Amino acid sequence: MQSGVDQPQASMHGPSVPRLRPVPPAEPQAEPALWVEAWRRGDQTAFAKLHAHYARMVHAVLLARVPANEAEDLVQDVFLRALASLHKLRDAGAIGPWLCRIARNRGTDFHRRRKRMDSLTTDVARTAPPAAEAREALDAVRTLPEAYRETLLMRLVQGMTGPEIAERTGLTPASVRVNLHRGMQLLRERLHARE
Repeated sequence: MQSGVDQPQASMHGPSVPRLRPVPPAEPQAEPALWVEAWRRGDQTAFAKLHAHYARMVHAVLLARVPANEAEDLVQDVFLRALASLHKLRDAGAIGPWLCRIARNRGTDFHRRRKRMDSLTTDVARTAPPAAEAREALDAVRTLPEAYRETLLMRLVQGMTGPEIAERTGLTPASVRVNLHRGMQLLRERLHARE
């Protein structure tokens, strides 16, 4: 999963926000519940379809919680954990919210483990950190309430549309619109306050 940074976009509504390049979208018309059932029967192509469909969402959830250079590896970890505990998922149609919960828990675990590891070793970056402006915007996004943080990162970093976010997370389209609107307002205020 690759994401990068484009130049900031000028805005009439306040300070510019660096535009992060999204990952290309996954398969458009998905059948996640059917893929889950196929995955349970051992169909490895179904796992690949689920991964392609939900990886951007999982990446955004993790990016709301962990350093950008760690998020990509943790996406793979989330899917490995999901694979190991798929038998616990009762409703195949709830795969998106279930993966979100695993990603949130993995982000929390990351910080617990990191605190323990910091006393033993130094943190070594695996990839180049984002540009200073993108890092500042990401830091500002991370200060927002969780619902805004995740939906903004799905939209701004992963390039997901409102309907894609709603479908994958289990939120209603109206909730996604509200979260994006309010989240952008708060983000602009916080970025403006830093100037």
